[in-house]
Amino acid sequence: MNIIIIEDEKPAARRLNRMLQNLDIEAKTMLHSVEESIEWFSANQHPDLIFLDIQLSDGLSFEIFESIEIKSAIIFTTAYDEYALQAFKLNSIDYLLKPIDNEDLENAIHKYNERITENKNISIDFDDIKKLLVNPIERDYKKRFTVKVGQHLKMIPIEAIECFYSENKGTYIHTTEGRDYPIDLTLEQLEPELAPQIFFRTSRKFYVNINAIKDIISYTNSRLQIKLNSYKSQEIIVSRERVRDFKDWIQ
Repeated sequence: MNIIIIEDEKPAARRLNRMLQNLDIEAKTMLHSVEESIEWFSANQHPDLIFLDIQLSDGLSFEIFESIEIKSAIIFTTAYDEYALQAFKLNSIDYLLKPIDNEDLENAIHKYNERITENKNISIDFDDIKKLLVNPIERDYKKRFTVKVGQHLKMIPIEAIECFYSENKGTYIHTTEGRDYPIDLTLEQLEPELAPQIFFRTSRKFYVNINAIKDIISYTNSRLQIKLNSYKSQEIIVSRERVRDFKDWIQ
């Protein structure tokens, strides 16, 4: 199977390729922009399958298909919410919601193989998708969170948040003032709301703010331990499979 990945965040592209390699599949080519993709498709044989992020560094990935006719099957990788994902469902397109899960990836590959075996149509109406999606170029990341304190509502600007963490089936904000507040979102639901250049998910339990990192320490089993300015309740460990992406993120 000939596969390519189109993803503007290089750490995310490398992580996806490592996950594919665990399934005995490998993307020989990784592209990171609309311009680079158009140039590549103009000079190379088109692949069987494309893993495609919607928003690239220089525009929407749909612009590639406005310049080049591509008949490859596509699996979208996206951080969009459930409303936007109706676009993919209506067009019978597979998608992977970031952060990509190993089981979801395996299921998507299985669906692709089934579709090819059954000779099902894999053509895509990009115009319909564009009509249903909010333009991600105009999408803002969340600038503040509102929490309830007694009978009051308190607004916490994103700059005042050291980390988000999960504990006892709840999700919490820890602020630079050393306070903790519960919120009605899971860490997975936070993914599309947080600017990726500021927040990184170190494990299943934590998102950390790069500006709150006080120290980074080598830990057992090739992992890293993160020390924040004020949060001290639990150890914050960068899981082994995320260490490479973390190092790329802090550079």
